[in-house]
Amino acid sequence: MPHALIVHAHPEPDSFCSAQMREAAQALEAQGYTVEISDLYGMGWNPELGRDDFEHELVGHFKPQVEQVKAVNHGTFAPDVAAEIEKVQRADLLVFSFPMWWFSLPALLKGWVDRVFAMGVAYGGSVGRFETGGFQGRRAMLLFTTGSTEDMFGSGARDGEMDVILFHIQHGMFCFVGYSVLAPVMSFSPVRKTPEEREKQLRQVREAFSTLDARPVLSWNTGQAVPSH
Repeated sequence: MPHALIVHAHPEPDSFCSAQMREAAQALEAQGYTVEISDLYGMGWNPELGRDDFEHELVGHFKPQVEQVKAVNHGTFAPDVAAEIEKVQRADLLVFSFPMWWFSLPALLKGWVDRVFAMGVAYGGSVGRFETGGFQGRRAMLLFTTGSTEDMFGSGARDGEMDVILFHIQHGMFCFVGYSVLAPVMSFSPVRKTPEEREKQLRQVREAFSTLDARPVLSWNTGQAVPSH
């Protein structure tokens, strides 16, 4: 059975963002996936990459990437980091679920990337990058909400082009470590919607996660994301 990991970063369990995460999980399970959820706020996840990430002795100048490779070779990641790495390694599909804050990921989720996409696991060391990255052959995608309405994004629009805004995540994080990146699922400004409109947004999430094999895979040319099929 295919396995999915959803890494969720919203502080309110009753938020629309959390509701669409649960909708995605249910849709995946209905398609035959097993689903694991890392609820970062619920877990009390520590986003700070530092010396406490490692159980081996640290000597001299602290360079996190060097210590990550040592931890890979000797099995000396701190338990919380080791547990998340194991989850990622089990997953055929990785989903980041979050509210878009300051045109990016919440700090808690970025800190998860810093600590879990470790050198020697996700990239670097004996592992490659991009098409030879540690998670090649697997898929990843974004599921998120925005504060701005849809018309505020686009060429010449106030908030800019969404492909460009997401480039550092989809290309610089997912693609960099080998994932095939599926087109994101976005719910624009649910706080401004009526209950009926929010229910329609949830149906769109359900449909997207029920038809993943038909979802476009993104590729990049000078920073622009385009479907590969």
